[in-house]
Amino acid sequence: MAVKKSKAEIATIDCCLVTIETADGEFGFDTANKIEVEPQIEEQDAVKLVVKGILRAQKPKVSTITGNEITLTDNVFNPELVLVLQGGTIKYDAEDQTKIIGYTPPVAGSSDKGEVFKLNAYSAQYDASGQIVQYEKITYPNCQGVPVAFGSEDGVFRVPEYTINSAPKNGEAPYDINYVAELPTLEA
Repeated sequence: MAVKKSKAEIATIDCCLVTIETADGEFGFDTANKIEVEPQIEEQDAVKLVVKGILRAQKPKVSTITGNEITLTDNVFNPELVLVLQGGTIKYDAEDQTKIIGYTPPVAGSSDKGEVFKLNAYSAQYDASGQIVQYEKITYPNCQGVPVAFGSEDGVFRVPEYTINSAPKNGEAPYDINYVAELPTLEA
């Protein structure tokens, strides 16, 4: 008996690039080294009809995806990313308006919650010769950040973790996968 072989066997590796799409445009960073995604699922319990010890009928458990919780691990502090995730204010040097000299988060109880954005995560696809053949781009819609906290330890570079919630609109998929020939170019 012959069985049809799968059309694609895509081996991806690395967190090559992350971009954030906001109403003001798109910016990216290549310092993230890990993205964990946990589907957010609502479950309805199974209903079983057991009469005198015999299973007569059952309605199976129903699982409905409501979005994803994304944990983004970055190797550096990125004030522009944190501004999108939780709001607040970036402080710039009076002489050099491109130089960031500080960041202040929203005050406690503030209605400033950051922006809604799309997150694009790129991973490389390699072939058997070790050559990159294309990149996988996963897009998560309607993302919102969770307030951020920072810790420090002697002799260890800080590696911030950012929690992001993504929830699709009605009729929208919880994520979208596309394959692209090359990564977007990051410009200063």
